[in-house]
Amino acid sequence: MAVYKAPLRDMQFVLYELLDVEAELAVMPAHAETNRELIDQVLEEGARFTTEIVFPLNQSGDLEGCHLDTTTHTVTTPKGFKAAYDKFVEGGWAALACDPQYGGQGLPIILNNAFYEMLNACNQAWSMYPGLTHGAYECLHAHGTPEQQSVYLPKLVSGEWTGTMCLTESHCGTDLGLLRSKAEPQPDGSFRITGSKIFISSGEHDLTENIIHLVLARLPDAPAGTKGISLFIVPKFIPDAKGNPGERNTIYCGAIEHKMGIHGNATAQMNLDGAKGWLLGQPNKGLNAMFVMMNAARLGVGMQSLGLTEVAYQNAVVYANDRLQSRSLSGPKAPDKPADPIIVHPDVRRMLLTAKAWAEGGRALTFFVALQIDRELNHPDEMIRKEAAELVTLLTPVVKAFITDNGWQATSEAMQVFGGHGFIAEWGMEQFVRDSRINMIYEGTNTIQSLDLLGRKVLSDNGAKLKRFGALVQQFVEENGTTEALQEFVNPLAELGEKVTKLTMEIGMKAFQNQDEAGAAAVPYLRVIGHLVYSYLFARMAKLALAKADSGDGFYTSKLATARFYFARLYPETAMLIRQARSGSANLLALPAELF
Repeated sequence: MAVYKAPLRDMQFVLYELLDVEAELAVMPAHAETNRELIDQVLEEGARFTTEIVFPLNQSGDLEGCHLDTTTHTVTTPKGFKAAYDKFVEGGWAALACDPQYGGQGLPIILNNAFYEMLNACNQAWSMYPGLTHGAYECLHAHGTPEQQSVYLPKLVSGEWTGTMCLTESHCGTDLGLLRSKAEPQPDGSFRITGSKIFISSGEHDLTENIIHLVLARLPDAPAGTKGISLFIVPKFIPDAKGNPGERNTIYCGAIEHKMGIHGNATAQMNLDGAKGWLLGQPNKGLNAMFVMMNAARLGVGMQSLGLTEVAYQNAVVYANDRLQSRSLSGPKAPDKPADPIIVHPDVRRMLLTAKAWAEGGRALTFFVALQIDRELNHPDEMIRKEAAELVTLLTPVVKAFITDNGWQATSEAMQVFGGHGFIAEWGMEQFVRDSRINMIYEGTNTIQSLDLLGRKVLSDNGAKLKRFGALVQQFVEENGTTEALQEFVNPLAELGEKVTKLTMEIGMKAFQNQDEAGAAAVPYLRVIGHLVYSYLFARMAKLALAKADSGDGFYTSKLATARFYFARLYPETAMLIRQARSGSANLLALPAELF
């Protein structure tokens, strides 16, 4: 049976020591009264809710899965899911970071972020139901008409209704320009939408009385490609005059996918047979509106892998301390026992520290980005809002791809610590591995995130956004470059910053001549940028830990050791990645397709 304890101490370190969140929020009028006492209270109660209510359903939900009644097109979620969701709504968790105008609590995104890390660690499949709903809320909040907002937002904010996004069709995944779903205008201003969508997370379930689907479709006169896509609100039950669920709409679940992981979440095939919908945003600009939800989802997917990394790491540590196997190569460490606990073995330490470093680096990055979102939305200084928005834009694909890649490695390493027992379901480790694998695929595969980072976020503006982050790196290097105790962290950070500048220019020049060069370099390039960000954050965390090295608090000893491990064992990957990115497209494209 798996175990989990919310990492509140490390969350508080990142919030208060690394990011100085109290001072940051104090200058934002919307959050000026959000102090440490309130944040800690929410975190502690969130830890109780997630560990006591949601975590016990993780393994049972995986074993039971979701069940579709093909006659009624209804889906039953695993036992206990609905009761847990009711407590989630009762506790006001859905409203945590939502607009008070619609019943939200108006708390910072960074606090909501921390809560969702715990949720995902405890039960990713369950957490996807409210997680996607928050994305639908953000999309409607940004693009809905006042009437649409008044009907839907209070229900989504309270958690009484849930939301989905319906993009993918069987013949088009990432290439949404190929989608075929049609929307026919009606005299009353609504639209009749026909088509089929696949891979719709939380597409049908029994947790709430209504589900609000945000559906991409084409108008009759729409231009071809992505420029001809519109976004529509398609509720499962059409709200009546009082805003309550009324007529059953003709959008149905035709099947639920049989998947490698996240069995507790209903990944549905949704069929629209002239379903009634309403335009959300402008005609033929639906993809722009949907990107509000997609970007929120991409950040959320990074949080999913962060949560899985943390819970897998915790279980591996417990097992490594308990499991007796062989003796230490340097002599017995537990001479009173028949063998030493496996945590004495160097390679077990390597696996544990890999997962630990990926968890702590991922937490620092996701909290950093969440704070930038709070700055972008609420800071009184327009320039700071603009700079924060640029950082969020740059780092969103890094959060999604780098953290999910690392999460796959971390859960695999944690399972390996268990040896053969890790492969057995009762320990829970193999579920963490299976659940983590989808995170590299959905909301835009990690290759798509890499192309987005290199093409749209870096090369398209001649590296302006990257330079914005580079300025933070440079400032830290200049302020700490002469401090002897920090050389082991500052020097590799500075070196990587210089290499990234040269690599970016080189790829840009080659891509100007042949765009396949960007495609060939994109994936290793994103990982290099990911390491640049982690190097910056770990160097900052190491500085804080060194300042407290004599405090007697083992937390700082652990933090410093993790930073040193990162730079010694994980950072060196950048040398290989840079060589890969520079190797060009010829080694990938020279072999004719028919010879594969």
